[in-house]
Amino acid sequence: MSKTLKIANIFLGGNNPVVIQSMTNTKTQEVEKTIRQINDLMSAGCEMVRVSVPDLESAQSIKLIKQKVRIPIIADIHFDHKLAIEAIKSGADKIRINPGNIGPEWKIRELAKVAKDYGVAIRVGSNSGSLRKDYEQKHDRATALAESALKEVLILEKEGFYNIVISAKSSDVIETIKANEYISQKVDYPIHLGVTEAGTHITSTVKSSIAIGYLLLKGIGDTIRVSISGDPVEEVIIARKILMSLHLRKEGQVIACPTCSRCEINVEQIAKTIEALVEKNNLTVAVMGCVVNGIGEGGHADIGVAGTKNGAVLFMKGKIVKTIPKEKIVEVLTELIVNRTDKLE
Repeated sequence: MSKTLKIANIFLGGNNPVVIQSMTNTKTQEVEKTIRQINDLMSAGCEMVRVSVPDLESAQSIKLIKQKVRIPIIADIHFDHKLAIEAIKSGADKIRINPGNIGPEWKIRELAKVAKDYGVAIRVGSNSGSLRKDYEQKHDRATALAESALKEVLILEKEGFYNIVISAKSSDVIETIKANEYISQKVDYPIHLGVTEAGTHITSTVKSSIAIGYLLLKGIGDTIRVSISGDPVEEVIIARKILMSLHLRKEGQVIACPTCSRCEINVEQIAKTIEALVEKNNLTVAVMGCVVNGIGEGGHADIGVAGTKNGAVLFMKGKIVKTIPKEKIVEVLTELIVNRTDKLE
C-alpha cells in the first residue's frame, strides 16, 4: 500500500479513493478560458487538474486561477526549475517535473527546498519521449523509464523531501505496465497512472483502459489520467467509467445489448439519451433490443426495457411491470429515473 499525501483538499494514496486527473489545453495565461475549462472538467468529475507553465506569465496566472476554482492545481514544468518555484509561490498545489529535462541536481535540490517550505507536493513524471540516452543503453525501455523517475526521487529524498508522487508513462501499453510494476516494488509513494500520447478518442480509450485497468486490479495506482488528443472533458468521462467498471467508484450506468436482427427498438439512441441522467442518479438501467434474452440479461437492473413489435415491456428488478409504446420509452424511463429512485429497492 502506498503512503498517504494531502494535496490541498485531496487525500492521495493509502486506502483513499483513486483520484481522477486531467489537464487543460488552454493557454494558462488566458485566465478566463482556463478557469472555464477547469470548471467544466470539475463538473465532469475531475478532482485535480494540471496546467502548462511554459513561461513566467503562466506561472503567475495560477494565483488568479486559484481564486476561481475549487480543485487542486498542478503546475506542469519542463526545463526551467525557476518556473516551478514561481508556480509554487503563486499557489500551485503540486508541481510536475520531468526527469528527462529538468537539468542538473542542484536545480532539483533548490526546487525541493521551496516546495518543502510551502508544503507543496512534487510529482516526478518520466515519459518515454524524454529518456536519457545512458539509461536507454543500460536498460530495456520500461526499466529505463522507471529508473529515470526513481533517480529523481532519490535526489529529493537526499534533501529530506518526501512529499512525492511518481509516474512513468509510455505511449506503449506494455512498457507502461512494466515500468509501473517495477516502481511499485521499489517505493511506496503514491503512483499516478496513464498512457502518454495515447492518441485520439477510440485508440486512447482502448490503450488507457488496458494499462490503467490492469495496474489498478493489481493494486498499483492512486490517481489516473486518460490522455486524449481532443476535449479533456472526455478524458474525465472515460476515467470515471474505468473506475466504475473496476468497482472502484459507484455511479449509475446504462447496460445495453449489442443488437441483432431481433432488435425491435433503437437501443443506441435510447441509451445515449438517458445515460447522463442515469449516471447522476446512481441507478442501473437496462435497454435491451428484444424480449428473447433481454429481460433475463437485464434482470439485475433497477429499471429496464426490452423491445417488442409494438413498443417495449418495462421491468424492474427482472419483473415485468407493463408495456409501453415506442414513442413513450424515453419519457417513461426519464420519469422513473428522476422521480422513483428513492422507491427502488
